[in-house]
Amino acid sequence: MCGIVGYIGKRDVQPILLNGLSKLEYRGYDSAGIAVLVQDQLKISKAEGRLANLSGQLDKEPLKGSMGIGHTRWATHGRPSDVNSHPHTDMSGKFTVVHNGIVENYMELKKELEDNGVIFASETDTEVIAHLLAEHYEGDIYTAMLEVIQKLQGAYSLGVMTEYEPDKIIAVRQASPLVIGAGQGEYFMASDISALIQHTREVYILEDGDLAILTQEGVSITKVETGEPAACKLLHIDWDADQVEKGPFEHFMLKEIHEQPLTLRNTMLGRINDQDQVNFPELAHAAGAFQQVDKIFIVACGTAYHAGLVGSTVIEKLTRIPVQCDIASEFRYRDPIITDRTLVIVVSQSGETADTLAALQESRRQGAKVLAITNVPTSSVARDADYVIATKAGPEIAVASTKAYTAQLLAFYLFSIYLAQERQTLATELHTKLIQGLKALPVQVEKVLENANEVKLYAESIKDAESLFFIGRGLDYAVALEGSLKLKEISYIHSEAYAAGELKHGTLALIEKDTPVIALATHMDLYEKTVSNIKEVKARGAHVMGITVEGNVGLLNSVDEICFIPPSHHLLAPILAVVPLQLISYYASLALENDIDKPRNLAKSVTVE
Repeated sequence: MCGIVGYIGKRDVQPILLNGLSKLEYRGYDSAGIAVLVQDQLKISKAEGRLANLSGQLDKEPLKGSMGIGHTRWATHGRPSDVNSHPHTDMSGKFTVVHNGIVENYMELKKELEDNGVIFASETDTEVIAHLLAEHYEGDIYTAMLEVIQKLQGAYSLGVMTEYEPDKIIAVRQASPLVIGAGQGEYFMASDISALIQHTREVYILEDGDLAILTQEGVSITKVETGEPAACKLLHIDWDADQVEKGPFEHFMLKEIHEQPLTLRNTMLGRINDQDQVNFPELAHAAGAFQQVDKIFIVACGTAYHAGLVGSTVIEKLTRIPVQCDIASEFRYRDPIITDRTLVIVVSQSGETADTLAALQESRRQGAKVLAITNVPTSSVARDADYVIATKAGPEIAVASTKAYTAQLLAFYLFSIYLAQERQTLATELHTKLIQGLKALPVQVEKVLENANEVKLYAESIKDAESLFFIGRGLDYAVALEGSLKLKEISYIHSEAYAAGELKHGTLALIEKDTPVIALATHMDLYEKTVSNIKEVKARGAHVMGITVEGNVGLLNSVDEICFIPPSHHLLAPILAVVPLQLISYYASLALENDIDKPRNLAKSVTVE
């Protein structure tokens, strides 16, 4: 996972590249670098560590020019270091490349190059591309690029420049996102739109197998396989550049936690009509398509997988269709039983998650219809799926996902009701309660956020804990998994989530005096059983924070601390219950003085397998 940018025009390129990289730093932040054509010579500056290190270096020795490419890295091949930073060059220094993805056959290519006398400077897979370009160049960078692509196996988006043709940048996409921005006498390249939005709102979204040539005069996009013009259309982007700024918040994560009421409103907007029926305008072409579905798979990674666990329960309950939730990286390797009556729901915030994309493609190959739930309607997942539900969360910059998760949950609730309406499996009374509950959620989340200081004190008290456990039953267990992931991601406190009923099957051995336990108890039909499980850990010395619904004051007799959430239908409780867990993770990390938006070893979207 890395971020790449490029610019060709008449303006000073260095500040444009640095600004673009600052918007992409969430995609990788263990090193950064830029290459600029300075008086027809390639000049490169790169540095290990955060972008600030590169910026400081360039303050002392700026690179003046009007054409360049840049990169912010999250290491896959080769440890973080100056020499492993991008851009990479060939031995002559006349070809340079930035790369997001993995060249799977790079060891084979590297050996061939070394046998031909090439000396490598780095440990990366990317460097082979620069050397291959030098080897194949015979006066036309476009032709050389086509020949090099034929040798590459894997996923990649590339930005390429050469001194020999100082009037163009080559951009290539294969299974890794890349967009081209169009301005007046200037063109941009980036891994995602956020890096371009303050310069232009007109963009081309490259498809797999697209190659673009950028000059000051224009952009030419062709298909690598045929050489024919690609069917890329110029799109207008209408979201606000301010959405990728922190505003008054100290961190993007806190900002995004507080944006959840708006996200919920936006995701519901236009999808519940005046008769309280769920209606998806974007699924109008799917009328009747779900009538014959006899099995559903939900496929996702990480936080999206946890949303899928909630979705699987809700869909089954409302529609009586069997649903199975799978981790995307495992799905296709277990040879799942898929037919033309199977619906596969893939969930991805970015819409570029490599494992999820692969699962989508395998599902379609086997004849299933695919529904994508994604925050980016122009993403690869959205373009490859048969049907798309956009979550409308807006840009999410913090690595630890918050508002995207609750938007995904809401999308599942809406789709579950929509599917139940179509199949006539939802009782009128339950339908009414769920719709009323959905409409109340934005205000209820605001109420939870108003009480953030209550959980802040608890979060500060656990900052020195060696281990922490989350327990819950039913949907509370799915939320516990997400709460545990959040805490691990940004605080680095070891935590595990367990189905509360499993405690007696081994987990109790881990509980000792003062072990922190967060117990979710929001399901009244499982409430007494959960209280019994809480007493089991208390009897062994655990310090318990309970999360339950307002009115359950009796829980105070079984826990040390408590957090109340507003009352709602128990199927909808996950959206409310997860907010205190997000805040606990945030404030624990803040107390530990961690880099909250950029946790170690992690990047926002995983675009390689």
